[in-house]
Amino acid sequence: MNGKTDHPDRILSETRNGDSCPFEDRSEPAHGHVSSPADRDNEALASEEQAKLTPGTVVEILKQSNRDFAGGALTVRNNTKRIREAALWQYPKAVILSCIDSRIPVEDVFHRGIGELFVVRIAGNYVNADVLGCLEFACKVSGAKLIVVLGHEHCGAIKSVIDHVQLGHVTAMLSNLQPAVARANETFRGEKNASNPEYVKEVCIRNIQHAVRGIRSGSDILKKMEDKGEIGIVGAIYHMKTGAVTFL
Repeated sequence: MNGKTDHPDRILSETRNGDSCPFEDRSEPAHGHVSSPADRDNEALASEEQAKLTPGTVVEILKQSNRDFAGGALTVRNNTKRIREAALWQYPKAVILSCIDSRIPVEDVFHRGIGELFVVRIAGNYVNADVLGCLEFACKVSGAKLIVVLGHEHCGAIKSVIDHVQLGHVTAMLSNLQPAVARANETFRGEKNASNPEYVKEVCIRNIQHAVRGIRSGSDILKKMEDKGEIGIVGAIYHMKTGAVTFL
């Protein structure tokens, strides 16, 4: 996916190595709704707003939004209007790679609504080819300005890899987290087991850092975009007791 592309909510004709881009938008307006001049004006405005954003600006937006969430701020959203608009177009600010943990509703954590974030979820928030494809689509095709690898305290996947859990496909999945355990073991002083929350947190942070490095080394597309200042790639950790996110 090289070069400038049309937005995916139009028709994508980008080519790579002479092949047609596999992403072609086939969506239709919501049932009974016809795109109006007002809708098109709103889309143009949303597109312009996304284009003007910088990765640093998006980081600050997410930080403030999370402070609102952790502080108990209430937000009233017109979801009916957003559902209708999102059926026609989307211009998310960021893509979040998160764990699947049910206690971390990502959009709520960042106080964002429909169409504002891409969210990729996988146990242990690690990176593989499928995840990289999602991130490339979010940034190169859809214009997201920031990738956030979001880990969290008391992560069950992290505890499981520390405990050497053997269970069906879970075992193979956990192998992706082993590099973080090895890194943590090099520097951590204290009991190295899943009952020690400080050790679990250290492995979690190492895993986030490993994922950030994996994005840069695994995707030439995203690395080039970051080098040009088109996107940012950052890590962050969610604190379970407070709802606060710390960017690393």
